[in-house]
Amino acid sequence: MKAYDTLDVWKKVFFMSATVEANAHFLRVHRKRSSGELSESSASSLSPDPDNLLGRRIQHTWREKGNVTKWKGTVLERLTMNSSLYMVKYDGFDCVYGIELFKDNRVSNLQLLTEKVVNNKIKVPPGAEELVGRAVEHLFEKEGGEKNEWRGMVLSRAPIMTHWYYITYEKDPVLYMYQLWDDYKDGDLRVLPESENKHLLPADRKPGEEPESLVGKQVEYVTDNGLKRTGLVIYQVPAKPTVYYIKYDDDVHIHVYDLVKTT
Repeated sequence: MKAYDTLDVWKKVFFMSATVEANAHFLRVHRKRSSGELSESSASSLSPDPDNLLGRRIQHTWREKGNVTKWKGTVLERLTMNSSLYMVKYDGFDCVYGIELFKDNRVSNLQLLTEKVVNNKIKVPPGAEELVGRAVEHLFEKEGGEKNEWRGMVLSRAPIMTHWYYITYEKDPVLYMYQLWDDYKDGDLRVLPESENKHLLPADRKPGEEPESLVGKQVEYVTDNGLKRTGLVIYQVPAKPTVYYIKYDDDVHIHVYDLVKTT
């Protein structure tokens, strides 16, 4: 990864995968699940206010490549590095998306819904380990009933919908969101010991060491097929300070990388 500022002496080593660079879809399905976060829908809507969207239910039309679709979701965050950028969890999809709701010309008919988000209390299984900052093995069920293992790292509790967790995966290093304790209870989530999966666990800070923050840095990345992508480092993960969220200009997904210094 090359950057316009100090990022030229850093490299990206966390969860690099060709599937990310090839993905050009707006929404991707990882595993369809019952959302559990909604109250009963209401047909009425209110005019949206950019300063009053956090924690609110929205719907809008999305126009791209001649296709028109309608999406409903929950606004989770508004980024301090770019106040136009909102992080949204859309119904029926497991990724968290970064959308400039009031600037992106693909978004139209944005409405603020009156339905409320139901934030149920987390039911932590007795004797369970802490999840945040841990490498895990997550089982996903395919259409035929076969289960597929995905290794990843739990990044944090999600905002607003705090019974959910942010997580990313070795096979697909973008930001996902799941109710992980449900999977833990069902035997579909296993916390990995550090010795078993060190490459998924970035090195922690040494005592007294304050890592240089890369938030706000403009980055440039050239894919294997020569495609140049530019973006912005938008967030540093508190549980793992070398791990950052990157929002590329040509993609609504939030990419998750470990950025380590090379010199």
